[in-house]
Amino acid sequence: MSATPACPSLTCTRLSFSWPDGTEVFSDFDWQAGPGRTGLIGSNGSGKSTLLRLLTGRLTPTDGTVHVPGEVGYLPQGLTLETRRRVDEALGIDEARAALHAIEAGDVREENFTAVGDDWDVEERARATLDQLGLERIGLDRTIGELSGGESVLLRLAALLLRRPDVLLLDEPTNNLDRRARRRLYDTVAAWQGVLVVVSHDRELLELVDQIAELRAGGIRSYGGNLSGYEEVIATEQDAAERKLRVAEADLKRQRRELADAQTKLAKRVRYGNKMRANNREPKIVMNQRKREAQVSAGKHRIMHEQRLEDARGRLDEAAGRVREDDEIRVDLPFTAVPSGRQVLTLRELELQYGARAELRVHGAERIALTGDNGAGKTTLLRTIAGQLAPVSGEAVAHVPLRYLPQRLDLLDDSLSLVQNVRALAPAASENRVRAQLARFLFRGARADQTVGTLSGGERFRATLAALMLAEPAPQLLMLDEPTNNLDMASVRQLRSALESYAGALIVACHDMPFLRDIGVTRWLRLDGELLEGDPAEL
Repeated sequence: MSATPACPSLTCTRLSFSWPDGTEVFSDFDWQAGPGRTGLIGSNGSGKSTLLRLLTGRLTPTDGTVHVPGEVGYLPQGLTLETRRRVDEALGIDEARAALHAIEAGDVREENFTAVGDDWDVEERARATLDQLGLERIGLDRTIGELSGGESVLLRLAALLLRRPDVLLLDEPTNNLDRRARRRLYDTVAAWQGVLVVVSHDRELLELVDQIAELRAGGIRSYGGNLSGYEEVIATEQDAAERKLRVAEADLKRQRRELADAQTKLAKRVRYGNKMRANNREPKIVMNQRKREAQVSAGKHRIMHEQRLEDARGRLDEAAGRVREDDEIRVDLPFTAVPSGRQVLTLRELELQYGARAELRVHGAERIALTGDNGAGKTTLLRTIAGQLAPVSGEAVAHVPLRYLPQRLDLLDDSLSLVQNVRALAPAASENRVRAQLARFLFRGARADQTVGTLSGGERFRATLAALMLAEPAPQLLMLDEPTNNLDMASVRQLRSALESYAGALIVACHDMPFLRDIGVTRWLRLDGELLEGDPAEL
């Protein structure tokens, strides 16, 4: 991978990449991005994270070249940091900082000056960067184990910003960030002056970019403007594509009718000619000449209509190829419905293991958004309600069947097929019923026989949701913990569709405000690490 600061953009030329098992991701792939901010989108498994790793040099192309201008800063998905390391080590300033302190204490050995170099204000710059990202309370001598997951993500971003890279690559950076941390990240992205590529499903983040690049079917297409602009272009194109599809379908029907009519007329002519020859009304030589002419004419006529029919099929295939599939999950399980007066959940003088306290009553098909800063105890509360953690005191009583979908999608057996996993949760259901229900979650035919371990992130989420929803008894209370993390935009739309048709009560811990608004939240609750209370910011 080459790096030339004078180059204004990153470039992929005839790039090809396959995994060791032969699975092809890219072939003769060309792309150019920058300067400015690019939002990289595409379905799960389309190669977004793989492309970022190729840009950083962490993966080597099978063929082709990658050209990146200057130094690259890369924030991967699912980042883990060694919990025993100090903050200054994570920022990469520990050696310069130690040398600076040694010089200030009177140790003027040459190696200390070499370690500091020209970076005499390293501590001030580090604290300023931490302040910019809302980490002003974090001391440089603290250990990473003292930080929340969201703070760890921001700390890694701070380390990248301190290096002042020419190119910044971010892979789903808002996962696990609370609202306050997301706003800090948005501000950083909005102020970025170099080349930036961000993989994300976060709508608010994608509204800040200068262009959208969509990975689809092994290729890429760029759209000027932010996410809203991209969606407007796609909507216009899809309207036109669907009109062309309807015209092509009508044309194909017409060509089929004309071919059938032509064949009927030809059959009549053949019968008439046979009749004339049988009656010997004309000389034999004349009748044979007319027969040959009729056969030639009929052959040309048939070939013309067959060609028109083939052309119509081609236009139909081309038109159909331009219409995007927009499959939706359908959840119309009758036993999930909850009457409006039915008591669903009671939290009575509940104290959690990490100190927070909660009082709550849920009735009917309420839709509750559970918000709060990272580390406030949202996951602890959901796990306590689900019976996975014991409370310090008080009680959590579910009055209806409940299911809990955790952040870590580890509820299914990777070695079993999806059908086998669901049947384990619903042993009384026949295989045909299980398959019919799985089809509603877009696992049709042989796809229901895939082993869970082979599914992509989005497919795994959809499979876990399907298993929970199809389990017996049917859940009348569904609890989801950060459900949009690691989902592509199509999967988020599918999840939203599923929850719109779900008739039970719902509790969702999530920082994705547009998603929460879209699913029709009826009550907003905030956990601040001490009390569960109404969230005035969203009421």
